[in-house]
Amino acid sequence: MSKKPSPTPFNLPNHNPDRWQERIAQVALRFNKEYQNQPFDLPAEVQEMPIYRDWIAGTLPGRIASGFWEIAKPQKNQQCLDIGCGVSFLIYPWRDWQAYFYGQEISIIARDTLNSRGSQLNSKLFKGVELGAAHQLKYAADQFDLAIATGFSCYFPLEYWKAVLLEAKRVLKPGGIFVFDILNPEQPLAEDWAVLETYLGAEVFLEPLAEWEKTIKATGAKILSRQSGELFNLYKLQF
Repeated sequence: MSKKPSPTPFNLPNHNPDRWQERIAQVALRFNKEYQNQPFDLPAEVQEMPIYRDWIAGTLPGRIASGFWEIAKPQKNQQCLDIGCGVSFLIYPWRDWQAYFYGQEISIIARDTLNSRGSQLNSKLFKGVELGAAHQLKYAADQFDLAIATGFSCYFPLEYWKAVLLEAKRVLKPGGIFVFDILNPEQPLAEDWAVLETYLGAEVFLEPLAEWEKTIKATGAKILSRQSGELFNLYKLQF
């Protein structure tokens, strides 16, 4: 797989603002199938890859997931937004932090699952999940102390992520923190991960970390800290 995405309507400049919708729909479909335990029809050569066997056994997600709280632990009574939250409220220990959590997600399955179960877990701290894309957040300006976006940056080109970063900047309070993760193309697992995800239905972009950091700085964000993982690098930013 090429380290540079080929030109597509999704990353051409000055295109219609809805140019992202087809890609967003593709990513949502890929995760809806997984959440509903629908089968993926993958060729034999992909099924023979070690990364596929780890994925099908359920051991891969825990290895590569980014624990945002390791570099930005939510504080009591903070207002927190998890962008692209998936079903994460059923996984990470958000109730222990005594912070208020909101979400936004492109998967209807994930949105409905969290909205039906989140309030049962803690009706005071869970503030609900909106359906929508990361570049169009359905929240007010200066609303959050902390915003999180992990596990999906690799599915979109840098131009899209510039828009996401600016939206995160808009909804964060002055001095607020944004944490997100970036696929590190230099990691040994990266190209196999890109192949697997492409066959699962969501193309992966393998962008150099230097290009990511240029994009981050172009939005006026300051990198406060970084943390390397087996596949993703976690970044803590402040605008």
